[in-house]
Amino acid sequence: MMEWTDRHCRFFHRLLTRRALLYTEMLTTGAVLHGDRARLLRYDAAEHPVALQLGGAAPRVLAACARIGAELGFDEINLNVGCPSDRVQDGRFGACLMAEPALVGDCVAAMKAAVSIPVTVKCRIGIDDQDPEAALEIFAQTIERSGADALIVHARKAWLKGLSPKQNREIPPLDHARVHRLKAAHPRLTVVLNGGVESVEHALDHLRHVDGVMMGRAVYQEPWRLLAVDPLIFGEPAPFASTKQAAAALIPYIEREIAGGTRLHAVTRHLHGLFRAVPGARAYRRHLAGAAAAPQAGAAFLTAALACIARDVMDSERQLAHIAA
Repeated sequence: MMEWTDRHCRFFHRLLTRRALLYTEMLTTGAVLHGDRARLLRYDAAEHPVALQLGGAAPRVLAACARIGAELGFDEINLNVGCPSDRVQDGRFGACLMAEPALVGDCVAAMKAAVSIPVTVKCRIGIDDQDPEAALEIFAQTIERSGADALIVHARKAWLKGLSPKQNREIPPLDHARVHRLKAAHPRLTVVLNGGVESVEHALDHLRHVDGVMMGRAVYQEPWRLLAVDPLIFGEPAPFASTKQAAAALIPYIEREIAGGTRLHAVTRHLHGLFRAVPGARAYRRHLAGAAAAPQAGAAFLTAALACIARDVMDSERQLAHIAA
């Protein structure tokens, strides 16, 4: 998610789950080729597995960017064909490419020929007046023939005219069943469902029908949910016994980043939703918000914020207990 899942966010999310695949923000091919590559493509080795998400529509250019990503050690290259913003439409990439499945297929084939790591596509079920049954089927057939390793489907249309990107995440109705039917019709294609998945428990329900589930805003806004991923999805212990312990484990990273010139707020802005319905959560958020106005703030700021939390509860235990019941 642009301006959300930066390297600081991903490092923190990796503290909450060892197994989930993390994605970068969408980067345009122009930014990768001509921008500050050292800054844009920087990531910590602890983030693996991590996928590089690209925005573009020129097969040769995407192939060059995929090659750069592979050489830098990313574990997957993902082509975004789902973003509905005006800016990406002006650049002829994002969701508008749902109307050009043959071009997307050419892009995927070019990237597959350039790298040995997986190449995946993220799309919508359709755009504007397209019939999702027909449009998504044609798109999926093309993507599968091109050799894509997976198709990640945001289970709602994108209306490119008349709705803002925010409205496009809320107004077009979700159609999870359409994605389920897509998987049934394409058993050899890895299909991942995205959109409207609010909990790991909800993801488990979908995993009876599809190969994977992508969670975005739900886990960004309430990152404590990620502590349930490893136990519920992979049958492995969570990395930490509680969200408070996971946040405390971020302190050495913060100290290292601050020593390199990073402001504390660049990291802690991703932690505001970490506690919910826990005594002291409001005071924690209020204290943490002060980091934005304190340019010289250090890691002790987070330590003090965590001291506001009276209980040290593993929030994912609530989901585990609910499922066991």
